Amino acid sequence: MKKEAVTTLLEVSDLSITFTQYISGLRQRTIRAIINLSVNINHGEVLAIVGASGSGKSLLAHAILGILPGNACVDGKMVYAGELLTPARQAALRGREIALIPQSVNFLDPLMRVGAQVRSGIFNGNSTALQREIFDRYHLAVGTEQLFPFQLSGGMARRVLVATAAVGSARLIIADEPTPGLHPMIVRETLAHLRELSATGSAVMLITHDISAALETADRIAVFYAGTTVETAPASDFCGDGELLRHPYSKALWQALPQNGFQPIDGSQPSIDNLPCGCLFAPRCSLASRDCLTTVPELRSLRGGETRCHHAA
Repeated sequence: MKKEAVTTLLEVSDLSITFTQYISGLRQRTIRAIINLSVNINHGEVLAIVGASGSGKSLLAHAILGILPGNACVDGKMVYAGELLTPARQAALRGREIALIPQSVNFLDPLMRVGAQVRSGIFNGNSTALQREIFDRYHLAVGTEQLFPFQLSGGMARRVLVATAAVGSARLIIADEPTPGLHPMIVRETLAHLRELSATGSAVMLITHDISAALETADRIAVFYAGTTVETAPASDFCGDGELLRHPYSKALWQALPQNGFQPIDGSQPSIDNLPCGCLFAPRCSLASRDCLTTVPELRSLRGGETRCHHAA
C-alpha cells in the first residue's frame, strides 16, 4: 500500500504532567514528572522515543491514551488528526484508532484464548476471518487462536500483542518497550513488524532504551531527558562521532554505546523532585554557562531537527 503524504497525525506541545501525593497525614507534595515536552509524529512514520528510565517515555504514552492515574494533572496541548485530543475523544479512540503494544506480555488476559482477545479489538467486518488473516501474516500457526497465553512462547506472545494492535487498522500505534529480554531473532522480527505497520500508513511510536534497535527501525528519533524533549533528529544523524547531533546529551548517549567508544559521562539524570532551575542537563554538561544554570532553553528548529540547548549551532 502506498504511504500517505507526509502530514502530522499527532502533535504534542508543551506537555506538562504533575502528580499530587500525600506524604504524611494530610500533607501533600506536587511532583513534576514531565515539563514542557513537545513531539510530533507523521502518518507512515516510525518515531523512536529514547532516553533513560524516568525520562518520561511511558508517561507520554499514557498521556496520549488517557490512562494516567487519578492524581495526575495534565497541562499543554495534544492535537490528533487536526482536532484537540480531549479525555472524551481519547476514550473513543483508545483501542480503535490509537492502539498500544505494551512492554509486558502479562497484558494478555490469562483466562481468555488469544484468538478471542484479538477478535475483541475488531469493530468492523468478519472478526474471525480478520483474526485468522492477521495470525497468518505474523506466522502464528492454525490452532494458535485456541491457546491461552501461558501456552505461548515469548515470541508467539509478542506477535499476538502486535497482531492485536494491527488488526483494528489503528492509525497510531504506540509500542512501549516491545523488545526487552527477547532473543535477538525475535527482536528483529518484532521491529520488522513495526516497520511493516508504518508501510501501511500507520504512525508508529516506538518507546525504547535500545538506541541500536531504534536506528534499525525509526525515521526520526526523539531524545528525552528528565521529563522533556532535548532533541528530535533524523535517524541518519546518529552516525560517526555524533557530529550531526545538536544536543550534548544526545551526543553523550551516542558516544556511550560500546561501538562508539563506550564513553561515560559524569553524574546521573536528576530526580523529578529535585530538578535544576535552568537547563536540566546543565549540571552534567561540559558546555554549561551561567545562562544554562539559570534559564530554561526553548525548543527550537535547527539543521532539520529540533533541540533544547542554548549552545547548539
